[in-house]
Amino acid sequence: MGATGIAIIIAYVLVMIGVGYWSMKKTKSVGDFFLGGRSIGPWMSAFAYGTTYFSAVLLIGYAGKLGWGFGIHTMWIVIGNAIVGSLLAWWILGSRTRTMTARLNSMTMPDFLSARFNSKPLKMVGALIVFVFLVPYSASVYTGLSYLFGTCFHIPYMYALGFMALLTGVYLIMGGYFALTVTDLIRGIVELFGVTIMVYFLASHVGGFSEATHNLLKPENAPALYNPAKPGAPAGWITLWSLVLLTSFGPWGLPQMVQKFYSIKSKDYIKSAMIVCTLFSLLMAFGGYYTGALTHLYAPKDPAMMEVLKTNNIDNLMPTFLSNHTPASISIVIILLVFSASMSSLSSLVLVSSSAIAMDLYAGIIRPKASKETTMLLMRVLCAVFVAVSLYIALRRPLFIVDLMALAWGALAGSFAAPYIYGLFWRRTTAAGASAGMLTGLLITVGFYMLKGQPWIAPAGALAIVVPFIVVPVVSLMTQPPSKEIVSKAFSDGKA
Repeated sequence: MGATGIAIIIAYVLVMIGVGYWSMKKTKSVGDFFLGGRSIGPWMSAFAYGTTYFSAVLLIGYAGKLGWGFGIHTMWIVIGNAIVGSLLAWWILGSRTRTMTARLNSMTMPDFLSARFNSKPLKMVGALIVFVFLVPYSASVYTGLSYLFGTCFHIPYMYALGFMALLTGVYLIMGGYFALTVTDLIRGIVELFGVTIMVYFLASHVGGFSEATHNLLKPENAPALYNPAKPGAPAGWITLWSLVLLTSFGPWGLPQMVQKFYSIKSKDYIKSAMIVCTLFSLLMAFGGYYTGALTHLYAPKDPAMMEVLKTNNIDNLMPTFLSNHTPASISIVIILLVFSASMSSLSSLVLVSSSAIAMDLYAGIIRPKASKETTMLLMRVLCAVFVAVSLYIALRRPLFIVDLMALAWGALAGSFAAPYIYGLFWRRTTAAGASAGMLTGLLITVGFYMLKGQPWIAPAGALAIVVPFIVVPVVSLMTQPPSKEIVSKAFSDGKA
């Protein structure tokens, strides 16, 4: 598979770079670079959301660690991702976000909070949180894909990381968000085809879907749920439901996900995007987690997989599984599937993080009169910087892939979900309430990790999302109401 697989990957890469070059000619302003000029159609918006949602973190990290730990019970995460993370997110947030952000002329999450609450400190703190915590998330995606490349192509981990970083930087720096959405549509089609082939092939070799599912329902195939928790670790059901909440409700406050609502061409397209995105998410989440659960039916007969589990190198479980139990043709499809998912997530992360510094801090606070050419140049430079920092963290391999992502999602969603959602729907929300909610979410995530350690990352992230929804209204009601001018501007019934 080596030479053929590499040739296919190279051809795929050339297509992505070609799209980046073509998109560069259409990118003439900061708005074009970051939001595609708010002119993205429903299908492209839906695929952009879905492919950003699911990356190598799902298909390698989450599928391996959670599929092995909780087995078929990860289907609760699948249901949450499809219904809460996709369907309800588009239904509840999509139209209101598109209208209000256009009315306030805001293009980023920190920019929206600043305009909605008339608070520059919110913009500054929000921008720093975005930049700092998107780095470990990006590193987790690099790590997951590099494990797969190393196992399937025998490419050293460091070289695989370098290749990914270079590719992400080149085509994104050229074309920005427009390049991202065009390639997301291509990648989304590849992902749907790949995940269908992967599940069908792997299930058929263990008795078919019905028999495999029956066997996976046995308690011994969900050890993390049925076995007593280790001393100092939360019970299995706490971790599972924390992950359901974190990965399903968390996207409501993630800047790289909310960005897709900003950029859609019209709120009239929301319904179409919602339906497409929900179906895409259901299939992708099911494929990833079901394949991870199937490791229980393959591992006992595979010495290499048992060795991975014995050494607790859980991030390498899925690459070993897929490499050992799929023929060359299927392996290439799966690699393209994971590669496609990861490229989209990485691109969104890099774009949003660079905007936090270039648009929110530099052009928004430090030099408000900076030219669009200077701001766009700075964004392109910062894209490269963000890729380099993420690469450095991935080379050091500080945590399991799942833990890196859970830490990042907990901090980001905990900081932004409550201020953002209350800001959209409740006129009485104040800057003090939004600030208190943001800091509460951040402190819970970081504090729990420092005090309790790695086993509590997912429960801490879930708690960090929930608690600010209590803090924001309490503090808002205790502080001076926002001015009528601010509220009128945000909630005006006039056209955006």
